[in-house]
Amino acid sequence: MSELENHAAEARSGRCAIVGRPNVGKSTLLNAILGQKLVIATPRPGTTRSCVLGVYAADDPPTQVAFVDTPGLERPKGALGQVLIDSAKQGMLDCDSVVFVTEVPKPSAPAEVHDKDLAVLDALEASNAPVLLVINKVDKLKAKERLFAFIEAYQRKREFAAVVPISATRGTNLEALISEIRATLPEGLMYDPEFLTDRPERFFVSELVRESAMLNTRQEVPYGIACELDSYEEDEKLVRIEGTLVVEKQSHKAIVIGSRGDTIKRISTQAREQIEALLERKVYLRLFVKVVPGWTRDPVKARQLAIKEGQT
Repeated sequence: MSELENHAAEARSGRCAIVGRPNVGKSTLLNAILGQKLVIATPRPGTTRSCVLGVYAADDPPTQVAFVDTPGLERPKGALGQVLIDSAKQGMLDCDSVVFVTEVPKPSAPAEVHDKDLAVLDALEASNAPVLLVINKVDKLKAKERLFAFIEAYQRKREFAAVVPISATRGTNLEALISEIRATLPEGLMYDPEFLTDRPERFFVSELVRESAMLNTRQEVPYGIACELDSYEEDEKLVRIEGTLVVEKQSHKAIVIGSRGDTIKRISTQAREQIEALLERKVYLRLFVKVVPGWTRDPVKARQLAIKEGQT
């Protein structure tokens, strides 16, 4: 076996942070790599609030990548925004590499660095790990020659260990991305072959409830929704869950409940179906709504609720 073949066959593992501004497809990318839904994803900014670890494993060659999905990086808006920025920056610490996800420019936009990516580039200065530039949604780019100009614009800002155009929703070029990430990792395997995530089931249950609430409400309401699990009892056949959706205004509470309770019923039904798929058991889910005035703007309340969600 040649030296090159020996190098390719070496077992490698490590941590890789996935960073980027909101709604560029970070969580969708992680789910696509893992081949299952681990983290929630919606079109709403602020969907990801906690760093979530998901381990990708392969046998040929032996590879383990502990991906850390992080909240969207942007200029902070209020206390909750600062909590999310701090969480994202924390997620980059002690990582062997960083995947910086952006998306192709819209047809009417110039092939230049997106204004909101400047905050991400600033945050990356704090990391000494190699950074891979991942350009998502290439399936939406009709004029492929614009991609080269777009890549050059980012390369003028900083050096990247690799540049990989992908489509997370279609699974395009994900194998190439894994190969590039693998090259940045140290030798050896770190995790048990069956290990997937460091988060308990209750965390993902809470996230699925919040995802359903975000998808079934409008305007400014989704950003101001948090979910607390009040009780979680399980046996072999049934899991009984009671939870509370936290909003910051009485008007938001009315929207979440809906006319004759229609919205909260829809939230509960959709969340229950997702939770049953996750747990592979029947679920009884009962939801309440409470108001914590201005919690997204209060540094103490925002951090307390974010920590509570992350530790559920």
